[in-house]
Amino acid sequence: MVDPLTVPSLPDMVVRAGLDTLGTPYVWGGEDPESGFDCSGLTQFVYREITGLELPRTAREQRREGSNINKKELQPGDLVFFATRGRRGVSHVGIYIGQNQFVHAPTRGSTVRVDSLDNKYWSRHYVTARRYIEMDEAISPDTPIPAPVGRLVANVNIDQ
Repeated sequence: MVDPLTVPSLPDMVVRAGLDTLGTPYVWGGEDPESGFDCSGLTQFVYREITGLELPRTAREQRREGSNINKKELQPGDLVFFATRGRRGVSHVGIYIGQNQFVHAPTRGSTVRVDSLDNKYWSRHYVTARRYIEMDEAISPDTPIPAPVGRLVANVNIDQ
């Protein structure tokens, strides 16, 4: 019997996978840990590996999927979106990890790292958040859970 307290939820697994990429070099167009990541390549890789969900390739396209989330309702595993190129819309994405922090591949010459949403730069450029995993509300905290828990909510094709 598996102790339910040791079984991670699907969002927890997404967060862990994101944190496992810390220090990976930023590479424009990168989408795997061996060659490096750009921001949307990181989120696409983590979601594919952990949930089997094939997210769109760009931050702008990823923003169109999942469920819209108010910043006050952020949960680990949600994606957070930023407009880092002026008024041209969403251009950056990261994985919310809790405690007002997110993991992301920020820019050329850097590596995957954790930053705070309270940081002046990220706070000023924050646009929205999306949820791709909904926790199953039918499961009580006392119910033994034999496998990761969560339900995918994105409107994307996973048969590619």
